[in-house]
Amino acid sequence: MSVVCRPARAEDLEFADALVVSSINDLTERHGFGPMAVSSPPKFQLFSMKDDPDGLWVAEENERILGFAWSWVCGDMWFLAQLFVSPDQQGRRIGNELIKRTIAHAEASGASNKVLITFSFNTASQGLYIRHGLLPRFPIYTVSAPRERLIDHLHGARYDVTPLRAEASTLHRLAQADERTLGVSREKHHRYLIDDGAATGFNLHDGNDWAGYVYVDAGGHIGPLAVMEPDAVAPALRTALHLAAERGAPRISAFLPGASKAALDTAMAHGMRIKCPMLLMSSREFGDWGQYLPRNPGFM
Repeated sequence: MSVVCRPARAEDLEFADALVVSSINDLTERHGFGPMAVSSPPKFQLFSMKDDPDGLWVAEENERILGFAWSWVCGDMWFLAQLFVSPDQQGRRIGNELIKRTIAHAEASGASNKVLITFSFNTASQGLYIRHGLLPRFPIYTVSAPRERLIDHLHGARYDVTPLRAEASTLHRLAQADERTLGVSREKHHRYLIDDGAATGFNLHDGNDWAGYVYVDAGGHIGPLAVMEPDAVAPALRTALHLAAERGAPRISAFLPGASKAALDTAMAHGMRIKCPMLLMSSREFGDWGQYLPRNPGFM
């Protein structure tokens, strides 16, 4: 039988996640980074499916899922969260068929900008995306440090924090921060993060002024983070590092744009090291990436 591309169903998502994990680990191991992905419940994928089912596709043959593509839309931005083909099925043009469906999703949404984050060493995928009008913009680095080392380096000014709650006034502030840094509101994604509970969100306060927000999960990972002013990046990240260390995870990690000198300087000063280089690609330049730190390559 030939490969068929069809809209994904909820029952496909765990199988798709397993495919994505194996594909990522195959790629990172071949490039000397070792296995980097682990399976997790596909909660954000399911949220995205309920919000916009046209953004998720599988490639299937003989009832076996061979490829998976997932994109979401916020405002005029379309984001390709994942596009992976099983390592033993590459070379069959499955990726080309999946990207046709995802690009059609972007065009149907009316988005004026197409965006994704990919591994900087995945040159084959970059060529595919360039052919579809997405150009490399800047690197994004996964950085991490053992909690013990980080604690030894923690110093400098921090912000006061209060928990994020899904109240209208709070969501309005979060939308303002995202519009200022990314050019689009991500209110629905904040609702998802706050309701899901996998990460804890915090308001950042500089005295009586609201400086921005940050999320920290139980595993010690930071992000997303956004601040209203450029000089708020360093104290905001220091605050996030303290919050992550307080959660007791053995390692603390973050996802830092190469466009944010303040974030990179702060991370290196606190003993963090680059674990994996990635790359943001888009059909046009957008946002102030000196003031926004993504969560991961699928959430942005």
